[in-house]
Amino acid sequence: MRTNTKRSGQASTPQTVTAPIKLKVGGQTIAITTTNQKISAHAGQVTLAGFFQRLGVRELLARVLPQRPTSPNALAPVEIALGFMAGIVAGADKLTRVAWLRGDPVLPQIFQLKRLPSQSTLSRFFAGFGNLAQSIACFQPLWHAAMARLPRRAEGYTLDLDSTALLHEDGHQQGVKVGYTRVGLKPCLHPLLAVLAEAQLCAQFWLRPGDAHCANNVMGFTATLLANLPPQVCLRLIRADAGFQNDAWLSLLEQRNLRYIVVADFSIPIKNYLRRDTCRQPTAIQGVEVADEIHTSKHASRPRRLVLLRRRIDAPGRGGGKMLLDCPGYKYQALLTNLPPSVSAVDVWREYNGRAAMENVIKELKGGFGLGGFCCQKFFATEAALSLAGWTYNLVKLFSRHLGLLASATISTLRHRLFHCAGIISRCQNQITLKLGLPPPARPWWLAVWTRLLNPFPNCDAVEPTA
Repeated sequence: MRTNTKRSGQASTPQTVTAPIKLKVGGQTIAITTTNQKISAHAGQVTLAGFFQRLGVRELLARVLPQRPTSPNALAPVEIALGFMAGIVAGADKLTRVAWLRGDPVLPQIFQLKRLPSQSTLSRFFAGFGNLAQSIACFQPLWHAAMARLPRRAEGYTLDLDSTALLHEDGHQQGVKVGYTRVGLKPCLHPLLAVLAEAQLCAQFWLRPGDAHCANNVMGFTATLLANLPPQVCLRLIRADAGFQNDAWLSLLEQRNLRYIVVADFSIPIKNYLRRDTCRQPTAIQGVEVADEIHTSKHASRPRRLVLLRRRIDAPGRGGGKMLLDCPGYKYQALLTNLPPSVSAVDVWREYNGRAAMENVIKELKGGFGLGGFCCQKFFATEAALSLAGWTYNLVKLFSRHLGLLASATISTLRHRLFHCAGIISRCQNQITLKLGLPPPARPWWLAVWTRLLNPFPNCDAVEPTA
């Protein structure tokens, strides 16, 4: 009988080689094992890192971030911000999911980071935003820098304002209050944001508690936004829904000589207008009738132009509006505007309908950039995280614009085509090499992308869309 001669307390030698897992697939067996090579599923973000370098994103963040760490081992604030942004582009929508990427070997190298931040580091970083003044001082230059990349348009830009609800049903964070959402009264946050419609770029973002009304803080929001616009971004029109029908706000726009179209709420006087059959005129659009009135209200400082629309429910195409119980068979809509009479009522309606594209921006911010997932304990920490996510959205839009993609590229498309490309990183003779796992048919398109990124002339070498 063989005896065990191992002394008590002697540790066994750990195995350094793992036996492969055998997976039978059809008529073949696949051996699954591990490797020590530095492989990343997000190596395609090197294209975005090159664009950040071109824009000077790192230097801009270093100038505006308020945090000043004292520990020599602490990550620099700019590295925390860039790590957070890289996590969002990779698909993270919570701080824990950003921190999960700490094992990625490529992202720190391409964004020049010591390491990606942990969850606790991110929480402390955003907690450094303690009041509105800090938030404005940091993010107003960032919004301005993104808009400054836009070209001048002879006809000007259209600015759309809207508010949305970010559900947080655990409801324990500062600012999470019960407010109205599309699924009823729920604990939420209620941010206010503005978008330049032609560029699909976020011009400003302010966070508000969940019980805030649509028009809360809209005066300060608008004044701050107008003061922050670059010289070449001139506004031709401002559009908003019925939540922004506020006389003081409309008067502010009129004082600035800004044109607007705002949905009017269905007050009793406006319903009386809609019930009058004599004021409507048919249009070239099947099933749509319009009326043009001058509306005077005791709540308004001056009479304003009111465009009324009635659309048959069975008319072809889709259209907005509300139904009235005593006027069945039709949808009704009322628009307040200061556009001159030379702009017909139908053209006013058509101008406003373009605002529907803002819903796509909000949808992409929520679904693609984590706007609905990032929520810190402190209110201004949450606002900082969401504002940085919104600014990341702007940079990705500018990146797509710089590539000259002929098709509109969402973040999902860019992840599929660019950012989620696997790669192996290595260092030899002090030279870092990143090998991208590109199939041969895709390499000419990637070469065109790099030609565009490295070209000093921004209007050359547009990238054709892939099939």
